[in-house]
Amino acid sequence: MYMQENLKLSNRITELEESKTIAMARLSRDLKKAGKDIISLSLGEPDFVTPTEILEGAKKAIDDGFTFYPPVNGFLDLREAIANKFKTENDLDYSTDQIVVSNGAKQCLINTFLCTLNPGDEVIVPTPFWVSYLSMAQLSGASVKYIDTTIDADFKITAEQLENAITSKTKAFVFSSPSNPTGAAYTKEELAELVKVFEKHPQVIIISDEIYEHLNFAFKHGSIANFSSMKDRTVVINGVSKAYAMTGWRIGYMAAPEHIAKACQKLQGQFTSGACSVAQKTALAALKSDKQLLTRLNTLFKQRRDNLIEKIKCIDGFKVNKPEGAFYLFPEVSSYFNAQIGDKKISNANDLCMYLLEDAGVSMIPGDAFGSPNNIRIAYAISEEVINKAIDRVNHSLQKLNSFA
Repeated sequence: MYMQENLKLSNRITELEESKTIAMARLSRDLKKAGKDIISLSLGEPDFVTPTEILEGAKKAIDDGFTFYPPVNGFLDLREAIANKFKTENDLDYSTDQIVVSNGAKQCLINTFLCTLNPGDEVIVPTPFWVSYLSMAQLSGASVKYIDTTIDADFKITAEQLENAITSKTKAFVFSSPSNPTGAAYTKEELAELVKVFEKHPQVIIISDEIYEHLNFAFKHGSIANFSSMKDRTVVINGVSKAYAMTGWRIGYMAAPEHIAKACQKLQGQFTSGACSVAQKTALAALKSDKQLLTRLNTLFKQRRDNLIEKIKCIDGFKVNKPEGAFYLFPEVSSYFNAQIGDKKISNANDLCMYLLEDAGVSMIPGDAFGSPNNIRIAYAISEEVINKAIDRVNHSLQKLNSFA
């Protein structure tokens, strides 16, 4: 009889860390099941169901019998709608052969990493970064070089930092704008400064994660692909999850140089094949829906951001900036490191998040998951009423700590 220890897992999976956002969400659900009153500020997911007009697309797809295997790169009508979206909303021209529909933007990203990177290649990632960028680079065999940012710089890199980071081994640069976890969004002028650097290094592929495009509160979203020198070396990642409250439908899409798009299609054909047929038709309905929906969503989350910032300002020791987009705040909380309550000591953001989960019943994500150990991520994808209740609980629990620096 084989013992379990004889059936060893691969080094690839044992060395891979679990996503801390997913881990915290699971812990919060487990505590709720156990009867605890938990408010989750940990998961980046809109708190309302997919709009009715979009759901009608799913019902029609079922009635019309879309229950068979779809094309690996997505239904043609959906890719046409995505190409039209890029043209009308972003002033970007893509053919349908340059677009691949996948099981969420996350699959678009890993497809791109695996199709463009080799062991020994270097990927530049600004910090804070979305949790999966690091793991995806590791799975591809590439190494990661970080560019650190600060809250005083609104978590944005400078052209000088970028120039200093690029080496002969640099193969890719990956970033999100608006950003998860900070909400930072690059202006056209800021992107232009980065482009000047990239133009000197034509071997670098740009992976531009724009899943929060429609949650930009300060200015019209701009893509680095809008610069003529960058379009043919940029992979744009997007999807319907955040903009249309469709997280569970798992539809993302990418637009890329055709050879990269075809490579991702080839890889996806061996992994998952095409994304769910009914979900694709639902995404088509979303892209064809009334754009006032996006305007209302943007307004709603801007109000939630402003409300949360005012609440956070009442908490001593939390340093916060005003992000331009997404639905996250990323306050610096290092003032609470070394604080104590009884025999419990808060040594880092992990300790602080666990204390607030246990004492306040509020879940948040420690910043080390995003490469910034002095911060925590707060997702405000819930109602203002619940946000206010959560922050009041957090403030009350923090006041129990008997000292902080």
